[in-house]
Amino acid sequence: MSYRIYLVEDDKNLNLVLTTYLEKEGWIITSFLTGKEAQSQILNPPDLWILDIMLPDIDGYQLIREIKYKSPDVPVIFISARDADIDRVVGLELGSDDYLPKPFLPRELVIRVRNLLDRFNRDQQIIYSLPPYAINTDSRIVSLNDKIIDLTSKEYDLLNYLLNNLGVALSREQILNNIWGNDYFGSDRVVDDLIRRLRKKMPKLDLETVYGYGYRVNKK
Repeated sequence: MSYRIYLVEDDKNLNLVLTTYLEKEGWIITSFLTGKEAQSQILNPPDLWILDIMLPDIDGYQLIREIKYKSPDVPVIFISARDADIDRVVGLELGSDDYLPKPFLPRELVIRVRNLLDRFNRDQQIIYSLPPYAINTDSRIVSLNDKIIDLTSKEYDLLNYLLNNLGVALSREQILNNIWGNDYFGSDRVVDDLIRRLRKKMPKLDLETVYGYGYRVNKK
């Protein structure tokens, strides 16, 4: 499954190394070097945060408070080179779901991320109803009258992102960054093409064009 992960680590070299390891698992990684960069994306939650405590501007404690306030069900892994015992305790009190002291092997982080995603995915499996469609968020299966609709991975990611922001107008740039990642280079017209394909496969979906801006799925 193409989980979206936000990595907040101010050390450029470590950030690059961890991003490389995580992307090899097929996950979509958005990395940040400062707390303010990460803070700007809190309203567009990923499937998991990896959060360094020591940052050059906003510390990880403040960020996790805001993250858990806005998205309490999104798991967070704290990483830190400071006093391990204190950071572990404070992190747990603030809602972190795992803690990894530096230095650590990148492969250990990958294993912890996978285990945490698997656990949260099992715990939070739901059948989402958006009449006349039913969406199983665990298996990523969309159906209509018990007949499965064959969506590609990108089509499902788009649908899931729209449903997570039901009734909210999303710009092409927001959709592009969340589905393809911030490192994508190319025209934002790929968003329009993906929308067109999703509409063709799910014609009863109330997917509205917000002219000059983007798209939104309306509540029935």
